Amino acid sequence: MKAVLRIDDDIYAEVMDHLLPPGSTQEQAAFLFASAAPTDSHVRFDVIDARKLGPADFVRQEGDYLEMTDATRAGLIKQAHDLGASLVEMHSHLGPWPAGFSYADRIGLRETVPHMWWRLKKRPYLAIVVTHSGFDALLWLDNPKVPRALDALLAGDALLRPTNLSLGGWE
Repeated sequence: MKAVLRIDDDIYAEVMDHLLPPGSTQEQAAFLFASAAPTDSHVRFDVIDARKLGPADFVRQEGDYLEMTDATRAGLIKQAHDLGASLVEMHSHLGPWPAGFSYADRIGLRETVPHMWWRLKKRPYLAIVVTHSGFDALLWLDNPKVPRALDALLAGDALLRPTNLSLGGWE
């Protein structure tokens, strides 16, 4: 089954500008809220809202690590619940390497995704990490412990493909 995340190009540009501001020395984060439109052959996630996180949303915000406050996490869950939407977690990595989730990201996702899955009544969860050279993405579509690849991100008319560097070795 193919999986595509569709986002308006204006929202995409705004979120990317937030995640990768010029001269930034700290990772940044944003969340998208997306409705799922499944068929027999694919699932399309349509972004219906976005929230860019700021310094007050974090317990820690470093050059290689982010930790949200409990209040921020609860607010995101409530908004997704109110919208009947899946959450799409996005954050940035600042280095020159290709996009991929770090070891710390993987540990955090192993803890976070099952909790979000339970809180949001088994709605799919997506995680995206962006760099200046691209992005990688993981999708928990029908199991909160086993991710699969997101096939593409459709930003306006631009079809963007993830690096798929993070899927291997997830077990």
